[in-house]
Order: sequence, then C-alpha cells, then structure tokens
Amino acid sequence: MARTLYVGNLPWSTTEDDLVQAFSQHAQVVSARIITDRETGRSRGFGFVEVGDQDAEQAVEALNGTNLGGRDIIVNEARPRQNSY
Repeated sequence: MARTLYVGNLPWSTTEDDLVQAFSQHAQVVSARIITDRETGRSRGFGFVEVGDQDAEQAVEALNGTNLGGRDIIVNEARPRQNSY
C-alpha cells in the first residue's frame, strides 16, 4: 500500500522530479505531482507525493519544515478530498 503526502509552500519553479529527488532520500516514492492552475498552467505552490506505507511517517518527520528551493515546505498526510456543493 501507499500513502499520499501533501507538500505545501513550494516555490513556483519546483518540478515533480525535484519532489521525487527530495523524498526518495527518506522514502520509497511511488509518484509525485505538482498541482497547476487550469488556465495558466502555472504551479499553485503545492503538490502530492505518494510513498510506501511504511515510509510515510518518517518522510513527514524528516521533511516538514525543511528548505526546498529557498522556501520552508509543509509536509503532512493528505486528507481525503472534500466534495463542495
């Protein structure tokens, strides 16, 4: 199984490869994605990294508050998406 981690406060220039590189030092990375604006295609400053179940807590502890590309990132376990009506 894998768990999804939310990664916030990302610099606009961060790529999915940057996330994989940062997280692979602490966890087995399954996938990474940067969320982009639909109209402009520009990064919205956050993304998600899917890691092995056993590595999730270690990755959060190791990377939350660390510097990535000049900004202190926020890392925590992603919450299920809320439907908005």
